[in-house]
Amino acid sequence: MTALGYSALIIGLLAIGGAAGYLAARTARHRELKRPAGPTVAELLQRLVHSTNNGIVVLNRFGDVVLHNPRADELGFVRDSRADHRARAAAERALDTGEPTPVDLSPPARTALRGRGPSAVLGEVRPLGDGFAVVDAGDESDAVRLEATRRDFVANVSHELKTPVGALALLAEAVIDASDDAEEVRRFSGKILHESTRLGTLVSELIALSRLQGAERLPELNTVEVDAVVEEALGRSGIAAESAGIEIALDEPSGLLLDGDRTLLVTALSNLIDNAVSYSPPGSPVSVSRRMVGDFVEIAVTDRGIGIDPQHQQRVFERFFRVDPARSRATGGTGLGLAIVKHVAANHGGEVKLWSRLGTGSTFTLRVPRHGSDSEGADAGSGAEGTARGEPERTASGRAGGDAGAERGRDQTRPGIDRADGVATVETGGVR
Repeated sequence: MTALGYSALIIGLLAIGGAAGYLAARTARHRELKRPAGPTVAELLQRLVHSTNNGIVVLNRFGDVVLHNPRADELGFVRDSRADHRARAAAERALDTGEPTPVDLSPPARTALRGRGPSAVLGEVRPLGDGFAVVDAGDESDAVRLEATRRDFVANVSHELKTPVGALALLAEAVIDASDDAEEVRRFSGKILHESTRLGTLVSELIALSRLQGAERLPELNTVEVDAVVEEALGRSGIAAESAGIEIALDEPSGLLLDGDRTLLVTALSNLIDNAVSYSPPGSPVSVSRRMVGDFVEIAVTDRGIGIDPQHQQRVFERFFRVDPARSRATGGTGLGLAIVKHVAANHGGEVKLWSRLGTGSTFTLRVPRHGSDSEGADAGSGAEGTARGEPERTASGRAGGDAGAERGRDQTRPGIDRADGVATVETGGVR
């Protein structure tokens, strides 16, 4: 082929390449114009799954996790990309029957100090075909707590309010009958005032306890100074202690910080101090101390009162339980103080511990995670030993003080187990 022929061939190939490139670019531009602006349907579905408040998990026929959203990890039924065994079992049933299957994925054994985590995770497993199933579960803790609180509140009100209401009715009749006797009217009027005050206190504490049990959302935790909480609680209890002739000894300021709600913590600590004052003989010492133990701040209230019998130590945190009903009536106690303390501690991811010996006294220790710590999964007994000999630690002045948890020999006490010397250590754990 001549040079002219080669040139013509090259020019032809270039023309064909140019035309093909033009057509390809035109086709691409046409497709781009036809493509809708914004994300695709698949991208939107992915965003929807990841943003939903429910936990979503897709399992294959072998129970392996194909995909899941972050909420499933938060609710605890997917860990390390592995689904909870209850979800896998429910998926098998759904695939066998072809019907949706309800499943309870609530934490099976909540750790002792996990009071703020989900307590009721309920969902449904639906078959998707081709051996795949989807688990759709949400946190129903608020609804479950609200229903439990409603039942408890109705039961408590019907059980406890009938006594003071009945007493008020009888006293009112007595005032009417003694209307001509000014002295008797004054006497019965004083009793009416006492009963009405006690009734108001009872109603207030019932409402407070109902809120703590879950009728309302848990309060947001803020950084709280332990020394400020102790100072305010002592201010609330100071008049009662002074009237009883009891001096409250206090250790040095600690500078400790914790994450919590100051109002609730002050309420809990003042309840402990009020109890110590109420159950101590006049002139006996009561002490308040604070310290850091591991990742927990401990505030201990120690008295040299009558002590608590081992058979009653497991029940003192129950609503309306009174070790000495006659003394509670005399002091105006409602039997709700320690129940409130227990739930305040639980709502902060902590616990309250009791050490007591008859005739020696008692120590109640409020344990709350320190500022910046992660109490999830922490061991309830970390850093807090039981009490073997039973004598609470002494302050420098020789009075009972500090945490009665320091045990000789570091022999750990299980909750509710009586010791040979009649001492028991009771831990409430993260009861909600």
